[in-house]
Amino acid sequence: MKNILTYLFCMGFLCFSLNAQDVTGKWKNFNSDGKVNSIIKVYKKDGKIYGKVVKIMKEEDRDRVCTKCDGELKNKPIEGMVIMRGLHKEGDKYVGGHIVDPKKGKEYRCKIWLKENNPDLLKVRGYLAFFYKTKTWERVE
Repeated sequence: MKNILTYLFCMGFLCFSLNAQDVTGKWKNFNSDGKVNSIIKVYKKDGKIYGKVVKIMKEEDRDRVCTKCDGELKNKPIEGMVIMRGLHKEGDKYVGGHIVDPKKGKEYRCKIWLKENNPDLLKVRGYLAFFYKTKTWERVE
């Protein structure tokens, strides 16, 4: 009986640990001042990873639209916008996708990964050729 309980405990812990390693969920995006700017929901659809702005923290910015975006995102509300799309898993990273910066209206290639030894921090890198910027998003509790 003791062995069975130990086994069940270990299996439950293993399942919890594996779930904690997932990039999906809600993440806090920070501005340059270190304040939470928005909440991004990262989700899986058709085997790919996407990110959608589900909440903009400043109430006065919630009705903003992407005036600088091109194509189908032009003049669309930023809150509710899918800003990250098309990433697929490659090793311990998700690559091959794109991310939009609604403030600049620019789209960049993108890759994301969980910070080593801390699955509650998501590294998000947007890049154009050899230039890149990496931000750290924090998992919402």
